[in-house]
Amino acid sequence: MHSTATTFLELGGVLFSLGILGHLALRVGISPIPLYLVGGLAFGHGGLLPLGASEEFISVGAEIGVVLLLLTLGLEYTAGELLSGLRKQARAGVFDLVLNATPGVVAAFVLGWGPTAAVVLGGVTAISSSGIIAKVLGDLGRLGNRETPVVLSVLVLEDLAMAVYLPILTALLAHHSFARGSLTVAIALGLLVAVLYVALRHSDKVTRLVFNPSADRDDEVLLLRALGLALLVAGLAQRMQVSSAVGAFLVGIALSGPVAEGAQEVLRPLRDLFAAVFFVFFGMQTAPADIPPALLAGSLLALAGVVTKVMTGWWAARSAGIGTMGRFRAGAALVARGEFSIVIAGLAVAAGIEPKLGPLAACYVLLMAIIGPLAARFVEPVTRTTRRRLGRS
Repeated sequence: MHSTATTFLELGGVLFSLGILGHLALRVGISPIPLYLVGGLAFGHGGLLPLGASEEFISVGAEIGVVLLLLTLGLEYTAGELLSGLRKQARAGVFDLVLNATPGVVAAFVLGWGPTAAVVLGGVTAISSSGIIAKVLGDLGRLGNRETPVVLSVLVLEDLAMAVYLPILTALLAHHSFARGSLTVAIALGLLVAVLYVALRHSDKVTRLVFNPSADRDDEVLLLRALGLALLVAGLAQRMQVSSAVGAFLVGIALSGPVAEGAQEVLRPLRDLFAAVFFVFFGMQTAPADIPPALLAGSLLALAGVVTKVMTGWWAARSAGIGTMGRFRAGAALVARGEFSIVIAGLAVAAGIEPKLGPLAACYVLLMAIIGPLAARFVEPVTRTTRRRLGRS
């Protein structure tokens, strides 16, 4: 009884604090994500108000938050739009991965950590945060912008690359044989192709699993079926070493017509709740005491990461024929790093690759998770001011 009461008290305090932080963010006119992350620092180990009883619940809630963010993002687009975007942005995806992995690889060798750590840190710096970006695009009302499909195509290509990268990294860290590592990659890719095929070719059948057009729409049934299907596919994907975010996104893509509109409506409050929990949990993973020693290296790496992601977004949007402002918005939207980077660093730390890698990755990701939403919010006024001044000079 005491444990349950403690959990309720902690969760109530966290959620009420998030409400206050969200209100402050709205008053200032920024995304609440940076404030949620800072709040997570306070609630984490070594913070001002560390949580105990409710940490496991918050951990599960955070994973549900990522699934909901990507599910609702997928509901915005059709399978045809996804396939078209992937075809058009394939070169941009390769450019993105090579350009953004380079700072991490170089940093690992400069620090003397060796090739395995370079593979890890390259993955940490290469992959943007689908969860954070989905939340920011929704907060800023940019889901209908011309550059948003370009951003989503790049994110999906990154997530698809992770389906290859994570099994290879896991095998590398565990010193598995080439044959075993290849089998893991083959299984992961096979599952991914199967889910993508179902989403693209049998969208109508998936839709009927969730929504029966001959019956009256029931919000409760629609909510349970849509969320249940997304969690099932996300769990299956994760079990096969594929990103759960990709699985949830593809479920959203597969749902079409009235069911997509209805699912968006009933899922929105739940998404906002668990998304906030995700960002708090994300902040809780970083011990405040680990930040100062890694701050200099993390800041330099973050600076390089901002530049390379803006270059990626600019180039991808330019290739799609989008104007200057849209190119800058695309670049700024891609800046945030998040859940994938933490997972990659966590695998390396658990394998004992390099003790200093964990704090550096945590500092870098926290900086990028804060800078990303701020960059997306202020890119338009900064770009306008800069262009006006350059035009005058």
